[in-house]
Amino acid sequence: MDLSRYLADRTKLVDKALDRFLPEESVKPRTIHKAMRYSIFAGGKRLRPVLTMAAAEACGGKIAASLPAACAVECIHTYSLIHDDLPCMDDDDLRRGRPTSHKVFGDGIAVLAGDALLTVAFGILAKSTPARRYPIAAQISDLAVAAGSRRLVGGQVADLEGEGRKLGGEDLKYIHRCKTAALLTASIRLGAMSANATPAQLRALTTFGRSVGLAFQIIDDILDVTQPTEKLGKSAGKDITARKATYPKIFGLEKSRAEARRLTRSAHSALKPFHAASGILRALADYLLAREY
Repeated sequence: MDLSRYLADRTKLVDKALDRFLPEESVKPRTIHKAMRYSIFAGGKRLRPVLTMAAAEACGGKIAASLPAACAVECIHTYSLIHDDLPCMDDDDLRRGRPTSHKVFGDGIAVLAGDALLTVAFGILAKSTPARRYPIAAQISDLAVAAGSRRLVGGQVADLEGEGRKLGGEDLKYIHRCKTAALLTASIRLGAMSANATPAQLRALTTFGRSVGLAFQIIDDILDVTQPTEKLGKSAGKDITARKATYPKIFGLEKSRAEARRLTRSAHSALKPFHAASGILRALADYLLAREY
């Protein structure tokens, strides 16, 4: 299996679908649609939508049926990045190798572009074909919980409130599980739902997602202190500047790397019921562990 080709092919599918789902720049008011597209098509890795499609394939589903969910999670992920970068949040000037939304369009339009992407995500997901076990309402509810105050937004709140404070390991895990792992897990769950996964398959993929999601954020913390801005495509060392709690800060680099490897092994174990059908998901878990940006 050529993972690089798989990623490239799936990214093209997502980009084409996003282009169809989002309003054109020429649609009034033009500024907001230009801002939405500026951030969506800024060259992101599309990891969450790729995981959505890979989960669907592991459950015997069709890629086309998983595309609305894949695009929905990418819209929510991008909205969260736009808002994270705002001066009132993480105050970052660089994202995906180019100026952040608020640096190009101003704070107000950046806020509204994030709001619009969050809103359109649910409209896109509503266009999914319902599966026998999972009506559209169930899929929308799943994504709403992952993106709301109990998960993604709640994790951002805890992250902001933790700046400059001495947090323990459990506090940090809570932030990472909510802020990062929850949406990544939802991406995988929605792919499984689109393929009418059995309850056992959905449970296994939920476990996989939670392990991979936490490992992903640990690696993100490590990269923030080990890679330059040019390679990351965003400002390096921001966590230190903002006095945030991170895995390397609390546990050290080696223990952090060991924990990411342990979580990846746990993710692999969760895929045992899928046998050969889990090959792509296993490769993606390894890819996320070994990434350098």
